[in-house]
Amino acid sequence: MSVAPDTRRLTAVDIGGRKNGPPIVALTSYHAHTAAIIDPFVDFILVGDSLGMVMHGLETTIPVTLDMMILQGRAVMRGSRRALVVVDMPFGSYEESPAAAFRSAARIMKETGCGAVKLEGGVRMAETVRFLAERGIPVMGHVGLTPQSINTMGGFRVQGKSQESAAQVIADAQAIAAAGAFSMVVEGVIEPVARQLTASVDVPTIGIGASADCDGQILVLEDMLGLSPKVPKFVKKYGSLGGMIEEAVSAYAEEVRARTFPAAENVYQMPAKKAG
Repeated sequence: MSVAPDTRRLTAVDIGGRKNGPPIVALTSYHAHTAAIIDPFVDFILVGDSLGMVMHGLETTIPVTLDMMILQGRAVMRGSRRALVVVDMPFGSYEESPAAAFRSAARIMKETGCGAVKLEGGVRMAETVRFLAERGIPVMGHVGLTPQSINTMGGFRVQGKSQESAAQVIADAQAIAAAGAFSMVVEGVIEPVARQLTASVDVPTIGIGASADCDGQILVLEDMLGLSPKVPKFVKKYGSLGGMIEEAVSAYAEEVRARTFPAAENVYQMPAKKAG
């Protein structure tokens, strides 16, 4: 006999229905333990390909593989209960064709149990978004500054500064919304354009370096906790865990070298013999 869980996990339909509603709260996570901590407070958790930079010290997201995303997606699913979990499709796993994208997305969803995937690109990816959505795969889009395209963008450059750039970003957003994306991340877009973009589409926009008028916001967890050595302008640090970890590790190292750790309460003793 199966027992229904006492907490219903949010779905892509729930998030997609939040246009002009209460702001959507999102953070990244790549581990079961951080997912468990943030799960009660967020609406969706993004297993971002930023794990390549945050976890593996890579300079970009380009080298991240499908296997890496699936491994961490599984971990986040195990650690969370309530939030929708969205897994990034890494570079090279979806651009070739809609059919190739479907194979990658289906593998992600089957092997992680996540509720949606995210892919980058606007007009050029609209056909792929439609192909996936029509085949039962909820797709979150990503427009503006798309980190997987930094080699053609010339780096991490803010988008929308010129009339041409602004028009392209808005066209990208409208194309993937029309194709069936249930929501989209809007990254690194100047505030007036991000605000205009949000008003021009009928699905929720999730800002990161965009506008407070977006339908929600997302940050990389390690950035907002003060664990990343260098962060973009759009990040607000809500904690200083880097310094706290350094202090804790320093105290530990000092006690080990002084042989004050482990103390009596940290080791196992031979059980006392029973009388008689």
